This record gives sequence, structure tokens and C-alpha cells, in this order.
Amino acid sequence: MKKYLFLLKIIVISIFFLSCAQTYDPLTGKKVFTLLPPEKEIKIGKMYVPLAIEKNYGRYPDKEVQQYVTEVGEKIAKVVPRKLDYKFYVVNTGAVNAFALPGGFIFVNRGLLLVLNKEDELAGVLAHELGHVNARHHARFLEKMYGLSILYNIAAIFAYQTKYADILLQFGKIGAQLLSLKWSRDQEREADILGVKFAYEAGYDPRGLLDTFKIFEKLGKVEAPEWMLTHPLPKTRYEYVKELISKYNLNKPLIVDTPKFHYIKKKLEKTKKSYDLFDEAVKELTKKPPNKERALELLNRSIKLYPKNNASLTARALIYADMEKFYLSAKDAEKAALLDDLYFSPHFIAGYSLFKLKDYQKSIRYLERAKDLIPSFPDTYYYLGRDYEALGDYQKAVEYYRKALKLSDGRRGWERDAIRRLKKLEYR
Repeated sequence: MKKYLFLLKIIVISIFFLSCAQTYDPLTGKKVFTLLPPEKEIKIGKMYVPLAIEKNYGRYPDKEVQQYVTEVGEKIAKVVPRKLDYKFYVVNTGAVNAFALPGGFIFVNRGLLLVLNKEDELAGVLAHELGHVNARHHARFLEKMYGLSILYNIAAIFAYQTKYADILLQFGKIGAQLLSLKWSRDQEREADILGVKFAYEAGYDPRGLLDTFKIFEKLGKVEAPEWMLTHPLPKTRYEYVKELISKYNLNKPLIVDTPKFHYIKKKLEKTKKSYDLFDEAVKELTKKPPNKERALELLNRSIKLYPKNNASLTARALIYADMEKFYLSAKDAEKAALLDDLYFSPHFIAGYSLFKLKDYQKSIRYLERAKDLIPSFPDTYYYLGRDYEALGDYQKAVEYYRKALKLSDGRRGWERDAIRRLKKLEYR
């Protein structure tokens, strides 16, 4: 019996190591085994970019703001050991937060930029998030929580959507966990060590990170910023980082601030009222029952103040669709989709509204894009099925009705119709 258990243990260990990929860890300079090699980590991270954008009401629709944060981020990314194709995004939400996805995708909230006072503070936050990515904290979470087959199949969703219907059910669950990760003290310490190092080596004053801690701590006395919820900030952490920074030569020329930072912040401040009105409208829509008339009034004012506010355009499109004003709904949604090609909601709303307007070909274009952005939303497949059925492509319609029903939770409202249509088409 002992011999059998020993052999079984050897087999299990052998299978584990055969499943692992050997890769080079640039932080330690050593070869390591991992379930999730860099190319799979990047692919999975990239897949969840649209979900992160969706959860934060789209990207901020100003190219200068996006480009500025990208420039600061890329300056730091040049000195980090993991050489990935880092991407930086500014998203619309007013929550004070920044976060990353596996594979090098870094997000900065509009609300964070509004509370920072100088460029080295932004650099400190970006360097910290790059620290999490370089330490592979997100990848290690995925390796710990999910098996090799799920991770590889998730990475293959876009290539084989029809084959991996069951895996799509896991897509949203994994995404929700990735977007709300809370780091341990050891992980935060490692990200702090790397963040200070990266900011300094990129030419920034690393004390900027300490200044952000002070800002977050002050905000926390009123309402805890989201960054503090996902990145715990005990008092000992500030003292530790302060001591860590004291070991660097701070007498050499270091970037503390730039005119560009203040130019960008002023641009954000000019649109703040528009986004405040959007936030008020969202509160009205989440009431029971929702006050759509009041929300619509707030959104009209918001869009008048800032016509490019894609979050407000999308919310107004949703209200118009609910009121069955599909021409107006499609018009707003198409504008918002044009402003942000990675924002799921306006693409879906445009596709749904155009279906209602019987513009099936155009509806398909928007719904196919919505499907590619977030492949786990069942309604997209149902309305694609309706579009293709209306155009006489019954094979495609059957494929999409099946997928819609597979992904549905049974409470979407169209399930009985999808079953009826599927049976009718299958017996043609």
C-alpha cells in the first residue's frame, strides 16, 4: 500500500511539472516553472481589458489625457525587468483608484488624476502597479485559483468561441475576481519595493508615492478611496516606504512635477461637472423604482456641458431604448461607440436598437463587436440570432440561439422565445 501511494505521488508530481512551462524570471534572474507562461498571461489580461473598461464606464474620451498617462507609464516601463507591451488606460469613473491586469495592462481612474497634485505622485502609483505586474501577482493568483485547462481554454476563447461555450461561463467569474483583488501585506510590500525602485530609475522622485499615501489617508477620513480598499494602507507601510526611500540618493536631479501634469489636470477639471451629473443620474437609475425622467434630465445637462461624455451618452441611449425611442437610442450609442471602440455597452445598445429598427446588417456589425469585447453576455447572442434569422441565415441563427441559452441564467426574458425559434429552425 505504501509503495502504491509513493508511486501515485511520483505520478502526480510528474504530471504537475510536465504541465508547467519553464520560463525566465527577470526579477530574480533564475529559471522558474509556471502554469501560466508570459504569452498566455498577456492573452488573458488582454481579454479582460474590455470588461475593466465596461466596469468603469468607458475610457476617458480625450486623446491628450490618454497619451499623457501613457507617456509617463512608458517612461517607467522602460526600466522594469519584464519587457512586456505595456498599455495604459484612463477610465471614466470618479473613484480614486488605479489597478492592473495580468500581462501589463494598467488602468488609472479619472478620479485619481483629479486628487493628485504633481507628476511624481502619478509616477509613484504607476510604478507601484507595474511592481504588481513584474512580481506576477495577478498571474500567481490565477495559477492558484484555476487549473491549467481552464486558463488555457480561457486564453483560447476568441479563437474557438463555439467550441468553448462551457468556459465562457467562467469568464465573468474570473474577471470579477481580477477586478477586485485585495493584495496581502507581503504582496504590497513587494510592489512598494519595486515601485520605489522603478520610479527612481525612471528619473522620478520616489517620495511622490509617499505623498499619494498622505492624500489617500486624508481622503480616508471622509470616505475610503477604492485604492485603499484593494491596496491596504496601514501606518507601518508609510514608515517602511519612507525608510526604503531614504537609502536612495535623493540629491541627484529627479522629476517632481511638470507643466504638462497641470495642463492635463485642468482639462479633467473642466469636465468634472459633466461627470458629476452622470454620477447623479446613475444614482437615480439605481433607485427602486428608477427615476428615469430625472436621470434623463441630468444626462441632458451632462452631455450639453461635455458632448464627448461617452458614459452619459451610453446611459441616455439605455434610457431611450427602454422608452422604445430606438432612433434616439441608436444615435447616442453609435456616438459613444465611435468615441471608445473598447466600450461594450454602447456597441450592444446600438446593435439592439438597430435590430428593433430592422436594420439587421448594421445591427450585426455592432453586436459582433460587442460579442468580441465581452464574449459571455447571453443577450448579444440572442439578438444576433434574431438578426441572422431575419436575414435568412438559419444556420447562424441556430448557432447563436444555442449559445444564448447555454449562457443564460434563465431570467433574461427571451429564453422561451429562443427555445421556440430554435425548435422551429432545427425542424426546417
